[in-house]
Amino acid sequence: MTAIALMVMLCMIWGLQQTSMKFVADQVDPILQIGVRSCIAALLVLIFSRVIRRDRWLSGLFPGPALLAGSLFALEFLLVAEGLRWTTASHMAVFLYTAPIFAAIGLHLAQPDERMSPVQWVGVAVTFTGVASVFLLPELRSTGMTLTPGMIIGDLLGLAAGFSWGMTTVVIRTTRMADAPPAQTLFYQLTIAGAAATAFCILAGRMTIQSSPQVWLSLSFQTVIICSLSFLIWFRMLQVYRSSRLGVLSFMTPLFGVAAGAVLLGETLTPEFLFGGFLVLLGMVITQTHEWISARRTARAGAQVAS
Repeated sequence: MTAIALMVMLCMIWGLQQTSMKFVADQVDPILQIGVRSCIAALLVLIFSRVIRRDRWLSGLFPGPALLAGSLFALEFLLVAEGLRWTTASHMAVFLYTAPIFAAIGLHLAQPDERMSPVQWVGVAVTFTGVASVFLLPELRSTGMTLTPGMIIGDLLGLAAGFSWGMTTVVIRTTRMADAPPAQTLFYQLTIAGAAATAFCILAGRMTIQSSPQVWLSLSFQTVIICSLSFLIWFRMLQVYRSSRLGVLSFMTPLFGVAAGAVLLGETLTPEFLFGGFLVLLGMVITQTHEWISARRTARAGAQVAS
């Protein structure tokens, strides 16, 4: 019950991430938001880990797997920020959370013990059917709203961000970073993401911030709550609870993200998007829960034999 309560809280927080960025996007460029929040959060995580907790960090991770994971993490954030300039927060919330599918495929190829079963491949097919339906169904209708070229670009950027996030998971789980303290992994990711986003904004001339209470409230929420506290809680939960169960619970995030976009930003949810989003979530659930269900059946059979 503790894990469920914490995951509901985390998913609500993560679901608000795209909405909070989109809410002040006309006052602060989304990529600049990424840069500011990541740099400050990296400093907070460093102080928490090295000064307060006195964690022992692994040596020799940078450059190497830490640089690769951090670069993928930074690319994910940059793609999300740029994509929000074209598409809605609701669309971004769903496409970003295709990440578990890409991670499952990557681990299937990288680690023999992570190979997916036929049922899990069915889940992958269902997910990408959902993605395709979001693109194609509006165009097949003779009337009604269709996707604009700009929204298609934003949706593709969101899908690419999901791929980057999935590959980040693969790098972390298949290298020495799997043995590093969670705060060390998060510090590398935030530092590289902050540096990359800030450098991009300087080169592109997107350094303008229109100061307002909404801007500072959004940046504070993103920095302290999302990038610092929620990620540290998540990494700690991965050390305590089974990741398969947490993975299933994390599928609530895009649902909260879609709801937040509709309620707070007044975004329109078309029937085609709702249908496609449902298939995306269904496919992710099928893919991620199959192993958990199989493990429970095996444990139940073993208990019956023992008795």
